Amino acid sequence: MMLESQRQQVVDHAHELATLTPGRTGNLSVREGDAFAITPTGVPYDSFDTTDVPVVGVDGDQRDGEMAPSSEVPMHSAIYAREDVGAIVHTHSPWSTTLAIANEPLPPIHYMIVAVGKSVPVATYAPYGTDALAEHIVMAMRDADTTACFIENHGLVVTAPDLETALENTVHVESLARIYLEARAAGLEPQTLSDDQLEVVLEKFESYGQ
Repeated sequence: MMLESQRQQVVDHAHELATLTPGRTGNLSVREGDAFAITPTGVPYDSFDTTDVPVVGVDGDQRDGEMAPSSEVPMHSAIYAREDVGAIVHTHSPWSTTLAIANEPLPPIHYMIVAVGKSVPVATYAPYGTDALAEHIVMAMRDADTTACFIENHGLVVTAPDLETALENTVHVESLARIYLEARAAGLEPQTLSDDQLEVVLEKFESYGQ
């Protein structure tokens, strides 16, 4: 079975989408070489096993799996042109989507934003599942030098070297979006960190953890 380990990761972590995004609206994928395992389209997160999980080439063609892949295959394929990306998580999580529908980037209000960059930009809207949307997402991440972006009137995309990190950083962005919006709702003007302050955090992160 192609990409057996990656397909197992999709099964093991798909349920985490249910805590982040309503209904069946999210998707995630894990890459190995020139192909990736991705959640199937339109099914409950706990209703498929490894043989069901679609395997898709970075060229967009399905290579294995009993079920059809997510409609966002063009987005995943385009992002995987970056060699540093090993996993992608896409959600319609409410706080991030609130900023997306307002076409408002997330500024550096807290040092944990460095998990994905120095800000979270907004990619220009295009219909879901299209090459145009994929191009807009890739461009937004590249221009802002970030591993995450909101999609105008749509949701959030987060990339990482592995799926665990992509999911963790999705939670970070969603949490910061909530803090930012709650501060604004309280009539406060959130203070932002400077580039110099963020650079210090990035240096400290290099030796963080076990």
